[in-house]
Amino acid sequence: MIKFGRGNKHTKPHKTINSAQQDFTFTRRAMFIGGVQGALGLALVGRMAYIAVAENERYKLMSESNRVNLTLLPPRRGWFIDRYGKPIADNRADFRVDIIPERLQNRQATVSELANLLTLTDEEVTRINTDLDKNTGFQPVQIASGLDWERYAAVSVRLPDLPGVSPRQGFSRRYPAGAAVGHLIGYVGTANAEEYQKSKDPLLITPGFKIGKDGLEAAFEDRLKGKPGAKRVEVTATGKIVQELTTRSDVPGKPIQLALDIDLHHYAARRLGQESGSVVVIDCQTGGILTMASMPSFDPNSFSDGIGVSEYAWLQGNDHVPLRNKTLKGLYPPGSTVKPMHAMAFLRAGVKTTDSIICGGGRRIGNRFFNCWGNHGQVNMAKGIYQSCDSYFYHFAQQVGFEKVAAFAHTLGMGHQFPLPVTSQFYGTVPSPSWKMEKYGQSWQTYDTVNASIGQGYYLANPLQLAVMAARLATGKKLMPHLIMDDAAPAPESLGFPDEDIAYVRSAMKDVVNGPGTAGRARLPIDNVLLAGKTGTAQVVSLSRGDGKNTRWKYRDHGLFICFAPFDNPRYACAAVIEHGGGSGSAYPVARDVLTYLYDKRKAMDSLLGLEQQWGGDIEQRMARDLALFRARDSGEIIAEPEKAEQTT
Repeated sequence: MIKFGRGNKHTKPHKTINSAQQDFTFTRRAMFIGGVQGALGLALVGRMAYIAVAENERYKLMSESNRVNLTLLPPRRGWFIDRYGKPIADNRADFRVDIIPERLQNRQATVSELANLLTLTDEEVTRINTDLDKNTGFQPVQIASGLDWERYAAVSVRLPDLPGVSPRQGFSRRYPAGAAVGHLIGYVGTANAEEYQKSKDPLLITPGFKIGKDGLEAAFEDRLKGKPGAKRVEVTATGKIVQELTTRSDVPGKPIQLALDIDLHHYAARRLGQESGSVVVIDCQTGGILTMASMPSFDPNSFSDGIGVSEYAWLQGNDHVPLRNKTLKGLYPPGSTVKPMHAMAFLRAGVKTTDSIICGGGRRIGNRFFNCWGNHGQVNMAKGIYQSCDSYFYHFAQQVGFEKVAAFAHTLGMGHQFPLPVTSQFYGTVPSPSWKMEKYGQSWQTYDTVNASIGQGYYLANPLQLAVMAARLATGKKLMPHLIMDDAAPAPESLGFPDEDIAYVRSAMKDVVNGPGTAGRARLPIDNVLLAGKTGTAQVVSLSRGDGKNTRWKYRDHGLFICFAPFDNPRYACAAVIEHGGGSGSAYPVARDVLTYLYDKRKAMDSLLGLEQQWGGDIEQRMARDLALFRARDSGEIIAEPEKAEQTT
């Protein structure tokens, strides 16, 4: 027992604490501290048990993800093939290098190092920096594709010093026919930020994966893209690959077979040469589109690989507008190509084939004289067609009334859009009194009938519509143009034209080419195959600017030609349009050679090779030369242009 003595009067008295009290105080503190420690221990044990049991799978996955890297493998894109199974768009084995912007540490140094390793041009470096400015996060930016092994390996061995760089082995899109299929097939490209935000599909930001951007590539994206594969690899903490664990193969996209004949299509594109225009050929038995060539065009391989700034500027600045699909979006006055169709409309309205007029170089209608291109004397329907007499059509269009003629034109496909898997098509105009009142709130005048009767005035059509018109006129059937091969498609229905009317118009169109008509040079160099056709010249500007031929290119008349062969049992229908060609003489030699190819490829190719020698090479050679000249002018270099022989058609 411990005692404390009393203090003086200024101090408190001492308190006495015995040993029992001291032991109790110590024990209470010890129990409290022990309890706290025990509680903490129990909480720790409980948490460890929870982690070890309840969240075992979660942390196992997290641990595995740190050790194992899962990478999506872009699927191989489905092919486009033609009606005979030949590739139009396929895939090639590819070594490529991309950058993942999110993983870059020193952008300038990385791009500079890659430029040295891959021998990139200044323009390519500019394009890469532009793409890096636009792309964000993990959206890949293509550095180069189609690399040889040496350059690919040079990047691969330096990966530890190039964070954010992703070399890949895979497949890239290839278009064997190049620019010949640019407008029709389109191209592929890396998905942009907007496209990724719309779907949040991780495949869109996988290096090497591209989606359809234009044409049929875009229209059939869901069918072509396939399903990705995956690769699991073991990595170190720094991301270095230790070993490959498992790989799941991709599922390629489904192939799409087109009605196209790719050899014919490539020939047609080449035969257009230096002109700006289009050629369409339709199968008269099924309506399948055998070719739909539009030139000049762009090389889809360039767009898919990442087109350079100068090449795109060159395409944009070309006055022949290579970025426009002239087959579907080129609208032209059809000119005299509509005369056989108008003649058929006259027959259905009661005009007889023997009904005639006297053409004295034109017709006076009211107080105006409307010229005809010639002085044809007495003209019946057949002569009106094969001599393309304007006066004949001036007269009978007024007699019948153009509302009836316009209705018949619609029956033959003019002014219509067709159910094709394309982004857009312009449907043109078939003028009529009711159309003019609805469009402009104005009454139809006599001169409107005169102009429309010969395919001028408000009349507008695209080359596909002209080809459909030719096919329906030739067969009397409602042929519907289609791009996708379908062997089970039903036979086209009849339009109800009398057989004798069809035969009469066919015969008159046969004489356009093989008789006293306006297109003798369009005869096929094929025994026992006669071509039937109709020429057309579409005036572009007033004659005050020139005669439509000997003037500046953009003021020249358009040249048009529709045809089918053989004339008595049509198998193929064709339309050719040459922008500012100076008249129909620029169009029908093209159509003639394209149809010749269907019957005698060797003869057609011999003719084409001679022309290409005059033009300075084939499509690819001329494009490469013109692009080089554009770049040289842009940089101030002086390069002598090769002499060009005068073009002959």
